[in-house]
Amino acid sequence: MLAQEIIAAKRDGRALDDQEIRFFIDGLGDGSVSGEQAAAFAMAVYFQKMTMGERIALTRAMRDSGDVLTWNLPGPVLDKHSTGGVGDNVSLMLAPALAVCGAYVPMISGRGLGHTGGTLDKFDAIPGYQTQPDVATLRRVTREVGCAIIGQTGDIAPADKRLYGIRDVTATVESVDLITASILSKKLAAGLGGLVLDVKCGSGAFMDSIPRARELAQSLVSVANGAGCATSALITDMNEPLASAAGNALEMRNAVQFLRGDEIDSRLWDVTVALGAELLASAGLAADAEAGAKQMRAAFQSGAAAERFGQMVTALGGPSDFVDSCDTYLAQAPIVAEVYAPEGFVTAIDTRGVGMAVVALGGGRRRSTDRIDYGVGLDWLAGIGAHVDAERPIARIHANTKEQVKEASARVLAAYRTGDAAPVETPLILERIS
Repeated sequence: MLAQEIIAAKRDGRALDDQEIRFFIDGLGDGSVSGEQAAAFAMAVYFQKMTMGERIALTRAMRDSGDVLTWNLPGPVLDKHSTGGVGDNVSLMLAPALAVCGAYVPMISGRGLGHTGGTLDKFDAIPGYQTQPDVATLRRVTREVGCAIIGQTGDIAPADKRLYGIRDVTATVESVDLITASILSKKLAAGLGGLVLDVKCGSGAFMDSIPRARELAQSLVSVANGAGCATSALITDMNEPLASAAGNALEMRNAVQFLRGDEIDSRLWDVTVALGAELLASAGLAADAEAGAKQMRAAFQSGAAAERFGQMVTALGGPSDFVDSCDTYLAQAPIVAEVYAPEGFVTAIDTRGVGMAVVALGGGRRRSTDRIDYGVGLDWLAGIGAHVDAERPIARIHANTKEQVKEASARVLAAYRTGDAAPVETPLILERIS
């Protein structure tokens, strides 16, 4: 069997059998399949798509390319995954809150893809924090703290880790087949008992319409439940940034402010509580979603989630006083400049354009080998319906040079639309898939 024969078969629209898929994925893991072949395979899948059987086979092969964890803990092992958006730092607050409520959360996260920020990049902004520990450390921190947010170790789904970086720079990120296998191979390898998926929909999502988001959600839920992991999904709006900040250190600071109760973005609060409630109810830690939401709110309002977050940061090598003194540790760009739009109400946002402004500043990757600048990005992001004028900006830019400020300002202005009347408010949580 040859890798190029498998690529040609998929290019020509033939469904691959389990043996062919496992052969190709094994080659990704051991290096016998080249990067060029992996890119060609991803593009063939993007255009020709996969059957449900192929998706399941691809997911299992990628899961089995490394270690599959098992747990013996006094509570359920749960996790959440977002399909990616702008200003989406939900995981940073959700994991410690779930731990406070009795769950154990070994959250294996990814880096940014395309215009979206990655949870792992946000944690890389914390000095000393180990985002790539060994499996023994993942087990220890999960057991002792209740949550550990890390990246893929070399032992967990290594084939996915390689393909993930290739997808980011070959315009194949949006493939439902590849998204499904990538997300679930990591989650199933983590030995989860329950999973909730936040499938984003809108101008800042890879799935820009309800039908496409629904297709992805149904694919993820079907494959995960078929593999024995109780899974549901919420389709949530991404027609505007979820938080008022976008950029790694800025989103980390935003999350700490949320946890401390200093400043909380309302949309961010609603999504985080809803996802947590869904998991707590499905795992039997709450009688129903309403009771789960009450527990989540209590975890935040009591300060217990902030304390648990600090314990996790310390256990993974970060500063012991990070929650109290995050500004001491997080990178800050030397230039801060406000962006003003024509006076009126914000009526629409090209959220992808906002994300690409962060990438242009150096806060994301144009190539898989690019280094991230953790201090750059945007904050004070105005949401849809906000009134802006000469004194109330639509955003604030954090940059290293005046040239970066000029380019980012142009991108942000191009992304925002203002009008004389406030738009009708739209739902944040669009659908639930189970």
